[in-house]
Amino acid sequence: MAGNSQRRGAIRKGGTKKGQTVGSGGQRRRGLEAKGSTPKAVDRTYHPAHKKAAAAARAAAKTAGRVPAGRAAGRRNEDAPELVLGRNPVVECLRADVPATALYVAVGTESDERLTESVQRAADAGISILEVPRTDLDRLSSNGLHQGVALQVPAYRYAHPDDLLESLRGSAEPALLVALDNITDPRNLGAVIRSVAAFGGHGVVIPQRRSASVTAVAWRTSAGAAARLRVARATNLTRTLKDWAASGVQVIGLDAGGDTTLDEFDGTIPTVVVVGSEGKGLSRLVRENCDSILSIPMAGPVESLNASVAAGVVLADIARQRRA
Repeated sequence: MAGNSQRRGAIRKGGTKKGQTVGSGGQRRRGLEAKGSTPKAVDRTYHPAHKKAAAAARAAAKTAGRVPAGRAAGRRNEDAPELVLGRNPVVECLRADVPATALYVAVGTESDERLTESVQRAADAGISILEVPRTDLDRLSSNGLHQGVALQVPAYRYAHPDDLLESLRGSAEPALLVALDNITDPRNLGAVIRSVAAFGGHGVVIPQRRSASVTAVAWRTSAGAAARLRVARATNLTRTLKDWAASGVQVIGLDAGGDTTLDEFDGTIPTVVVVGSEGKGLSRLVRENCDSILSIPMAGPVESLNASVAAGVVLADIARQRRA
């Protein structure tokens, strides 16, 4: 090949004072070509900025109670911080002044109004903002549904059940609370929290054992409503319902075979709505301590509704009654 200095006998054409000499084979010309823009420091694996971001992501995974790949998963530490994932949940938490400790943004994430507002609010609140590789956020989220942003928040601080009613004393608005019995899916918990906040409820109570807790999944499903609504944890749900009933609050359980329909129900007085799971429903002791069991009339052949959907239907009707 002409001009290839690596080939035996290859020479450069004459015309110079030095005469015919061996050429460089285009190596000098290629050395002058542009090599593209310099990658960001965080993208260069050998750069201290990349190592610092990776270490921060590993520390967040450890403090969030997650276990690195390749190790056996142990019991989750409930006192460990949580990661709220997704642009809507993150910006809602920041708007509600959730005491977050760090905001993680994936490198190369396309910005929009929610991300811009999240970064601005985090900066104003003095929250650390860390730019990390997207792969680190993928590992932290376990399913990749983070939309390029994550917010680290401390473990949720539950209220005491007595505080929920105590905060409503002297209020002209009748109490509206929701108690969850045998709800183990955090997505259902988050959806119920969101419905309670949307329809003017004042709080949610969950059992301390055998129940979903306010984890990052519940934060995400509630779309940040968990930051504006108080959630209490009861050591004994049955005893809590008895105490509330003694305080003049009607306790209503939800069940497809109830003795009262939603059309006959009066929700204008202080009310606690008890929601059971789809499979087991209300436990025996909880059911016995309800003043009445409420059912939702069905227009179609469906036998029952999802627990969070049923709670939303009842809360919407109670809100309608109180507006009227």
